[in-house]
Amino acid sequence: MRHLLTFFFAVLVLGAVTPQAAATATKWQGAAFEGDRASLARLAAAGAKVVRVYRQSDAWVLDEAQRLGIKVLMGLWVEHPRHGFDYTDAKAVQAQEAALLEFVARHRTHPALLAWGVGNEIETGAADPLPLWREVDRLAGRIKQLDTAHPTVMVVADTGMDAFRTLAGCCPNVDLLGINVYAGAVFDLPQRLRDAGITKPVVIAELGPLGQWQAGRKPWGAPVELTSTEKARFFTEALAFLKDQPQIRGALPFLWGAKQEQTATWHGLLLADGSATAMSDALAAAWGRPVAAPAPLVRGIGIGADEFAAGAEISAGIDAAAHDGTPLTTEWAVFAEATDLRKGGDAEAPPARIDVRVLHADAATMRFVAPAQPGAYRLFITTRDRGGKAATANLPFRVR
Repeated sequence: MRHLLTFFFAVLVLGAVTPQAAATATKWQGAAFEGDRASLARLAAAGAKVVRVYRQSDAWVLDEAQRLGIKVLMGLWVEHPRHGFDYTDAKAVQAQEAALLEFVARHRTHPALLAWGVGNEIETGAADPLPLWREVDRLAGRIKQLDTAHPTVMVVADTGMDAFRTLAGCCPNVDLLGINVYAGAVFDLPQRLRDAGITKPVVIAELGPLGQWQAGRKPWGAPVELTSTEKARFFTEALAFLKDQPQIRGALPFLWGAKQEQTATWHGLLLADGSATAMSDALAAAWGRPVAAPAPLVRGIGIGADEFAAGAEISAGIDAAAHDGTPLTTEWAVFAEATDLRKGGDAEAPPARIDVRVLHADAATMRFVAPAQPGAYRLFITTRDRGGKAATANLPFRVR
């Protein structure tokens, strides 16, 4: 409320506030997005006011957002060296700049445009990020020459204090610093920004619970994913904390949609079929629109052991409950452990589903025969209530 009062005071005292001033003065409430028109409409209905997209091919979101009454942090994809782009190739750099500026010129007057997101974690895999950040800053300066009405945002990964200290003075053409932050690091972010000397307004361009690179692992290396209930609890706590941090101008949970990254459920706030979850419920509540019928609660999950002999009987279970106590239905599925693992959210091929012999399955328990082929596997559990809302969990296991 304090920030909204400040904004309205500026309107009264200063007269009309430019779109750029409005964008940097008020809290951004929304999510990072990859999906279709139906899921975008659901995001708006949940109370989002801002949607973040990543690349020029997402320009369709501008028109749709205007229809829905929300604003767009419009991503401009800046190529990554780890994908083979050579920033010593002057022609390639000039061609990238020309394409970005043409896009900006075409869309700069769109009424749904909030800000330009110039790049996303371009530094991933680079030994020295500073030259890349300076290139992003240069591009931001060129964009500002074309469009003085909308702020620029440079998005980086949260990789520690050395990077933050470098960011503190590197990029004068960047109006807001976007940081992708996961797990408990969000709770000391304001203090770390102060310690590093970063004074720009900051947007958490991706907010997520424990990432697969941070999670505990089984002895064979498989990371352990949180349940949907545990993820929802994180979002509730993190968004409540960030609400009162003056330097943090917004937090955009990742990802309103579904995405294969380590698993099919690790980062998606919705399921692939669009089903709502406890995470999407948590966001709606934080945005002032608490749901009347929340998704099922997961109280616990378990499997008989971590390792099994080929052909052994495996028992697993979930303790879950619907908000109104009505019966749940549960889908059980075994997949090979993912092996096409990439950095920085790059697209991954989904692992194969494994056809196992099911001995028993109901809403709470499953017994099945271990695959004949030795290797790493994961049992996925999706529990639904009568309204179709879903709870998710999975259990890694290994066949010797």
